[in-house]
Amino acid sequence: MSAFEKPQIISHIQKGLNYTVFDCKWVPCSAKFVTMGNFARGTGVIQLYEIQHGDLKLLREIEKAKPIKCGTFGATSLQQRYLATGDFAGNLHIWNLEAPEIPVYSVKGHKEIINTIDGVGGLGIGEGAPEIVTGSRDGTVKVWDPRQKDDPVANMEPVQGENKRDCWTVAFGNAYNQEERVVCAGYDNGDIKLFDLRNMSLRWETNIKNGVCSLEFDRKDISMNKLVATSLEGKFHVFDMRTQHPTKGFASVSEKAHKSTVWQVRHLPQNRELFLTAGGAGSLHLWKYEYPIQRSKKDSEGVEMGVAGSVSLLQNVTLSTQPISSLDWSPDKRGLCICSSFDQMVRVLIVTKLHKI
Repeated sequence: MSAFEKPQIISHIQKGLNYTVFDCKWVPCSAKFVTMGNFARGTGVIQLYEIQHGDLKLLREIEKAKPIKCGTFGATSLQQRYLATGDFAGNLHIWNLEAPEIPVYSVKGHKEIINTIDGVGGLGIGEGAPEIVTGSRDGTVKVWDPRQKDDPVANMEPVQGENKRDCWTVAFGNAYNQEERVVCAGYDNGDIKLFDLRNMSLRWETNIKNGVCSLEFDRKDISMNKLVATSLEGKFHVFDMRTQHPTKGFASVSEKAHKSTVWQVRHLPQNRELFLTAGGAGSLHLWKYEYPIQRSKKDSEGVEMGVAGSVSLLQNVTLSTQPISSLDWSPDKRGLCICSSFDQMVRVLIVTKLHKI
C-alpha cells in the first residue's frame, strides 16, 4: 500500500476542557457526543457537545456529586438514548440527557469505584434483554437489567479465600440470539475471564502477564469471532474466538503496539477487521487483522484448535503528550472518531480512505 493509499488520521477539531476527562461516547444517530469526568473540586461532570460548522458547541453541562469514570449507550433504545454511567462511589446511574436532574435508574452497584461499563441489547445491537455490565475495584463484575430494580441479574465475584483483583475492563459479546451472551473481564494482574451468562459459568480464562487495560469483541451481536485485549506494557493480543480447544483455549497473536500502556482498543463499526489502539504516550495506531488461510486445524489427538491470523499497522499519529484515556468511533459516519486525553482535551478525528481497505 503506497503512502497515498494509506488511511490518514486527521485531527479535525480539538477543545480544551476545565476538568479531567475519563470517557467520551457518541450519542447514537446524531452529531453529538458526551464527555464524562471530574472537576478539581471533586464533583462529577457530563457535558453534551454537538459538531456544528467545524466547531464544537456545548449544549449542556451536568454536575453531579461524585466523579464519573465511565459511560455507555449500549443498553438503551434509539428512541430514548439514555446514558448509563459508573462513578467513583460505585453507583450505577442511567440518565435522560434531556432531563438529567434525577437519574431514571440508580443503584449502589459496588463498594468501590466502577472502573468500566458496557451495554448490550439496545440500539438494535445484540439480541435479548437490554443489559449493562460493570466492573469495579472491589473485584466484582455485575450484570444489570435496567428493568429490574436493586439487584444484579448476575454477579461474578472471587470465590472465598481467593484474592480480589481490581477489574479494569469489561465487554459483552456473543449476543447473536435471545439466549446466548458472554461477558469478558480483564483484571490488574493480567487475568482475562470469559463468563457464559446463559449457563452462569466461567467458560475460559487466561493470563497475559500484565494488567488488562481494555477488552473488546470485534462485534457484540455475532457468534464470537475475535477479541482484542490491550495491556500495561505496550502489547495487545488478538484471540480467535471461533474455536476453543479443551486445554489450549483460543489461538492468539500478540503485537508490541506502543512504547507505553495501551489504554484502549476500538473496532471500526463498519469494518470489524480494522481497530484503533490508544497509547499512554498520546498516540493512536490503526491496525488491520488478516485471517489465516484456515482458521482451525486438528491437533495430534484429532481435536479442533484455532489458528491465529496476523496484524499489520496501517497508520499511527501522536496527538498528545499525555495518555489517551478514551476513544469512540461514530456508529453512523465511517471514519469519524472522538478521543479524550489527560491533557484535558477532547478531539474529533477523521480517519480517511477506510472504504478502500
